[in-house]
Amino acid sequence: MTLEESARDLERGDSAPGFELPGTDGASHALVDYHDHDALLVVFTCNHCPYAQAKIEALNGLAESYEEVAVVGINANDAEEYPDDSFERMQELVEDGTVRYDAYLRDESQEVARAYGAVCTPDPFLFAKRDGGFELAYHGRLDDATGPDEEPSGEHGFEMAGAIESVLTGVPVDQQFQPSRGCSIKWK
Repeated sequence: MTLEESARDLERGDSAPGFELPGTDGASHALVDYHDHDALLVVFTCNHCPYAQAKIEALNGLAESYEEVAVVGINANDAEEYPDDSFERMQELVEDGTVRYDAYLRDESQEVARAYGAVCTPDPFLFAKRDGGFELAYHGRLDDATGPDEEPSGEHGFEMAGAIESVLTGVPVDQQFQPSRGCSIKWK
């Protein structure tokens, strides 16, 4: 396991890179499919990383708490080298109720992860709806628990929840970049 911290390629105000990826629900999902939401939380994640596993409940909670926010998990890991990150395993986690995000998508080509500048799992990007598209409002960790065995100082996902509240009330997110921490994306 290689421990990485997220870096910043996209800056606040940058447009969300487009995507069209297969989802665990059997449908194809594109960025434009989420334009009926006020915000979009894209999280590069996976099935096998203990850091990503530790944030599943936080992401499920955010998805359940905010109807106006689409929470989309994207798995870009090399499933040949890491079979636990296969599309079939993603489907199992959704079917058994472990993952309850709005969508869990597979980035087989890894082009979407590269376009976003994702480096670790989890690596969250919060976008606000602006002028018919989405612009980056915040890129950073979900909460201050930086290890898989740590508990956050507040509710799971509380830092991202604060950023979401800012976006939904039209207030600029004042949180400074706090890198997410986790396993490196398993590039091909």
